[in-house]
Parts: sequence; C-alpha cells; structure tokens
Amino acid sequence: MKQILALAVLVGFAASAHPASANSITYNFSGTQSSLPVSGSASFTTLANEIQISLTNSTVNPTSVAQNLSDLSFTLSTGGQTTFSIASSSGLERTVNSDGTFTDGSHVSTGWAISGSSGTIKLDVLGAAGPTHTVIGSPDASNVYSNANGSIAGNGPHNPFLFGPVTFDLIVAGVTSASDVTSATFSFGTTEGNDLIGTPGAPVPEPATLLLLGSSMVGLGLARRRRGRAR
Repeated sequence: MKQILALAVLVGFAASAHPASANSITYNFSGTQSSLPVSGSASFTTLANEIQISLTNSTVNPTSVAQNLSDLSFTLSTGGQTTFSIASSSGLERTVNSDGTFTDGSHVSTGWAISGSSGTIKLDVLGAAGPTHTVIGSPDASNVYSNANGSIAGNGPHNPFLFGPVTFDLIVAGVTSASDVTSATFSFGTTEGNDLIGTPGAPVPEPATLLLLGSSMVGLGLARRRRGRAR
C-alpha cells in the first residue's frame, strides 16, 4: 500500500508539471494567396533565453512566387521581450531554371532579419536579403517545377530560393522553457501584407515530463501486480 501511495504521489507530481506547449509547439497553415494554394508549418522550441524554429513550405509544385514564404511573426505569452538576435540560420539554396528544372547549392545563412516589439517577434526576408531567399515548396512527382511561371522559373531577382526545412536559432532575453508561443502569422511573396494566420497543433510534452509520468505508471502497475500475487 505504501508503494502504491508513493507512486500515486509521483504520478500526480508529473501530471502537474508545466504543459508541453511551454517547450515545443507547431503552427500549421493552409489557405490561398493570389488565388493559389499554400500550406506549411513552423515548429517552435523555447529554452532559456533561446527559441529554435523550423520553417517549412509544404506547397507542392508552386506556380508563383506569391506562394513562397517570406515572413514569419509570432507572439510570446511571457511578453516583455525587447532584446533579440539571430544566433544562426540555415536553408538549402535552390535555383529554379527557366524550364522548371533546378539546381541545389549548399546550406547557407538565410539572410533574414529580425525585428519586433514587446512580446512579438518578426523574421523577414524582404527587408534584408529579399527578394531572394524566399522559402519555396517541393517540385512535382517528376522532380520539376512544371507549374512555375516567370516569377519563379529563371527569374534572376528572385533566385536563389531556400528549400526547407529552414531553421533559425534566436537569442531572446527573458524567454524560458515556460514561455508559450501563442500565435504565428505567415507572409508570402515579394510584397508586404500577404498574411495568413497559423493554427496551433497538439503540444509536444517535455521529455522529462514524459519520462517521469511513464516511469510512474509502469511502477504503479508493477506494484499492483505484486500486491495481487501476495493476496
């Protein structure tokens, strides 16, 4: 009985730990831009004074650069964050030729800029490296951008693009593993203002919380089995 009570307390402690959204959450988007389909996601992980982001454009065989990601802004539950910088970022450079074929370069720094105000942070390429380095989706099943129009295929000012996942490691003073990303907005194309609000996915529990809860449940089950055998 004492073993069962002790394990029950441990389970309760694990269940009361801070929810998984404090550590890692993904925001998905799906909709249209310039009457063309767009979809993708951004995954956020909050750590002590750090936010890690993985940005993906899931639009297959895009027609226009208007379907490319060029901006990501998000808000934090803790607010008050006014000091931030990009420690590192990376994406695969991809040049789309006039016939829709493409050539991949190497993984390079995104060239995106960071800005924002208290509680809101924005990553943007148009005010920095743009109009190059917008994030493009995948080619068609034949590995060709067969739908690409002149804003993508062979477009000198817009090439090279970045193919994801594109990652960012941000230094954000005051952020902790208890900070939640409460909203995310995605922007597209080479002009400002083409926004789409993301939808949060299911939070991912912190590994320590999962391990504690799982171990507690296993221990509780074993204690019950031993008690049954004793009877």
